[in-house]
Amino acid sequence: MRKFICMVIVLLAACNQPSQHFHNIAATRVTVGQSVFDVRVRGNIAESIRVNEQYAPRLGPLAEQAATAIRQVSGCKVEHVLGDAAVQLGLLNCGPDAPDWPAILRQGTGRFSCIEVGSWTSGSSGTYYSDFECDPY
Repeated sequence: MRKFICMVIVLLAACNQPSQHFHNIAATRVTVGQSVFDVRVRGNIAESIRVNEQYAPRLGPLAEQAATAIRQVSGCKVEHVLGDAAVQLGLLNCGPDAPDWPAILRQGTGRFSCIEVGSWTSGSSGTYYSDFECDPY
């Protein structure tokens, strides 16, 4: 039983850990509406982690709240928010002297060349599925 309790505590402690890019940066806790975020800023990128319980939040409205939290902490314009309901990345525009975004983030909203590499039909529903491989161009 003691091992189980220790494991649960360790897992709960990891719920709002930053990604590797932000691991040495202290978080600023911001509340926007009913959402609470831990925000970390590094260069022209910010990471917000939603730390409150919230039933089935959608990224659309949540992205606006995350952008507001990031804007409050960074003081920069938030150009784009990527991510999901738990962790969001904000791409910042902090002026002409700010560092450029990493190439992988710039490609996130670009164009892709895709080819179909497989397909299958679900036996129970009869739904047709395709599998694609895509490369940015």
